[in-house]
Amino acid sequence: MTQTTHPYTGSLTDIHNTTDTIDAVVSPVGPLKVLSKVEMAKLLDASQSGLYTLFRSCSLAVLNSGNYLDDGKELLERYRDFSIQVLQEERGIKLDVKGAPASAFVDGKMIRGITEHLFAVLRDVLYASAEIQSNPKFDLNTQEGTTDAVFHMLRNADTLHSGVDPKLVVCWGGHSISREEYDYTKHVGYQLGLRGLDICTGCGPGAMKGPMKGATIGHAKQRIQGNRYLGITEPGIIAAEAPNPIVNELVILPDIEKRLEAFVRTGHGIIVFPGGAGTAEEILYLLGILLHPDNRDIPFPLIFTGPANSAAYFERIHEFIGVTLGEEAQQRYQIIVDDPTKVAREMLEGVKHVREFRKHTDDAYYYNWQLRIAPSFQRPFAPTHANMRSLELHKNQASHELAANLRRVFSGIVAGNVKDEGIRAIEEHGLFEIHGDPEIMKPVDELLTSFVAQSRMKLPGRAYKPCYRII
Repeated sequence: MTQTTHPYTGSLTDIHNTTDTIDAVVSPVGPLKVLSKVEMAKLLDASQSGLYTLFRSCSLAVLNSGNYLDDGKELLERYRDFSIQVLQEERGIKLDVKGAPASAFVDGKMIRGITEHLFAVLRDVLYASAEIQSNPKFDLNTQEGTTDAVFHMLRNADTLHSGVDPKLVVCWGGHSISREEYDYTKHVGYQLGLRGLDICTGCGPGAMKGPMKGATIGHAKQRIQGNRYLGITEPGIIAAEAPNPIVNELVILPDIEKRLEAFVRTGHGIIVFPGGAGTAEEILYLLGILLHPDNRDIPFPLIFTGPANSAAYFERIHEFIGVTLGEEAQQRYQIIVDDPTKVAREMLEGVKHVREFRKHTDDAYYYNWQLRIAPSFQRPFAPTHANMRSLELHKNQASHELAANLRRVFSGIVAGNVKDEGIRAIEEHGLFEIHGDPEIMKPVDELLTSFVAQSRMKLPGRAYKPCYRII
């Protein structure tokens, strides 16, 4: 056992090194450095309650950052002996970490960015979740209550900045993309950075890392300070999409629905790069919201883009949207192929329209309160075999409701592909069975088949075994 002063966090860290894991006691960075005794006691109680398993899995995912693995079950099994405990001391709290991946440390000292992300897990999974989900003030069964809860979780994470012009661009796309597609996301991020726009992504690798990486160069060239690289995730997906090192603000929402709402309420425009089932879920979520009659006049720039060899990918996505949701949905976005500069210019222009609209309607720049999000997009969907079988997949419903049900299809497939509980459910009960009208199921099947053929379901080099059966 050795004891060293942490040069990056200023904390005193006890270190015990083994071959591929390290034990350490880590002091907090950020707002959790100063807590009252009551707040510390709450954190301690929560860490020893039923939330511990969730806290442990999210912490392990953060500590595994950079070791790309898109299988939550495999990660937990690889580090079976990992544990993390909250220690309460007179001067505050510390985290006692045992069996952590050695890659989270440099010369036995935890990397500063990973330390920040680790305490973001503590803040969001234990503190914010306990304050929100156990608080009768927030009625999570209503649209207003859920939206207010998302707001408070984001505010608690200090991600809502007043007095700042709109400039946060959300970038969606797959974690399993080709090198050419990844390089393209960096070029787009670079052009966005040159124009002073900040980046928000799902915080993982691939199309979530590339735009941030490119933007750092653009911001540096323009000598822009205070750059934001916001990563928004949720416990079920964090093991498959561990925060990349560029993320300097990390927020963990309780479930995928609140994560998606956080994206559309904080972002001022969205760019979609090529991806798989998760990207399709995000597209359907946003289009379903924009198709709601109450939202038709709200400006929300949405661009689909990729390199030249992704043209066929977006043609298929465009065709799928037309067949399932109709021409009105197709009019809510534009497709730009192989032109990063045009993407950045169009997005900058779109963000200017958002600013003028928010200014004219007295809406906040930092949180889009005016968007109407129906309960079908807010209610958490548990991807059980029974729920997947009973989805209403037919055209005898409003287009935004069909979009909500189609989103659940892809959400369930993401769970079966990469989430620990989804993978275990498939192993125990067999494949998800997805039923629906042929005019809906045929394009769904064709889209999913194309994702498999293009290796968009798993990281390159990992064989994909379908978790679903189309009926």
